[in-house]
Amino acid sequence: MARVIAIANQKGGVGKTTTAINLAASLAAAEVRVLLVDCDPQSNSSSGLGFLRDPDRLSTYHLLMREAGPREAVLSNELEGLHVIPAHKHLIGANIELVQAEEREFRLRQAIDQLRGDFDFIILDCPPALDLLTLNALVAADSVLIPMQAEYFALEGISELLDTMERIRQSFNPGLEVEGVVLTMFDERTNLAQQVAGNLREFFGDKLCVTTIPRNVRLAEAPSYGKPALLYDVRSRGAESYIKLAKEIMGKVMSRAAASEAEQLAQQAVIAEQAAS
Repeated sequence: MARVIAIANQKGGVGKTTTAINLAASLAAAEVRVLLVDCDPQSNSSSGLGFLRDPDRLSTYHLLMREAGPREAVLSNELEGLHVIPAHKHLIGANIELVQAEEREFRLRQAIDQLRGDFDFIILDCPPALDLLTLNALVAADSVLIPMQAEYFALEGISELLDTMERIRQSFNPGLEVEGVVLTMFDERTNLAQQVAGNLREFFGDKLCVTTIPRNVRLAEAPSYGKPALLYDVRSRGAESYIKLAKEIMGKVMSRAAASEAEQLAQQAVIAEQAAS
């Protein structure tokens, strides 16, 4: 069953789409089955993987409006193992169209649940706003990966996202958790970056990813060629960092799965012991 990870932060320009594209590509390069779902009307994840705007193509909009089944909208990518459900500019209108719709918060979740058995990871690229599109993504997700820059305004914005996640846990998705916080456009040479990283480490503990993403020209250039960084320049610092991030997240997921299995075995042993006595 797929691990569904939403890439979210209501602050713009923190590297959400770059993280969504390159994390998904790096996971696929590790030979796991990955689906990237573009939930942003700007469609940057779609174009960043070579899918130019096409008004006739099925998209996330059609899933939210229940005009198409999820498997109909899945597209293959040149990177083996990576698949995409693209976005469309009509998603802008979905925020209005969904207001009066039944089960408006669960539309994406119901579509994604049909695909969980087909993939190992499903990555949701959220828009830079806490609107109905982001709400749908957070209700559909198992966890949230939060990209952020090492600056104080970013610290203020992250508290709003955490408040939103808590409200969603209470009302719609009690299992939603923080997958991690990843520092993007990180310059380890500056005192500010080190100070913010220290503050985040105190607050988030091991939820702060060990891997940081540096500012990197090749990483910024890759989307204009419709490629993730590892296909554009696999030796660039940006590509290498996202490969490390993918390995880190895979390690965390595997550790949690092992811990959960051990807990279940322990519970079964207790039940068997009680039954025997």
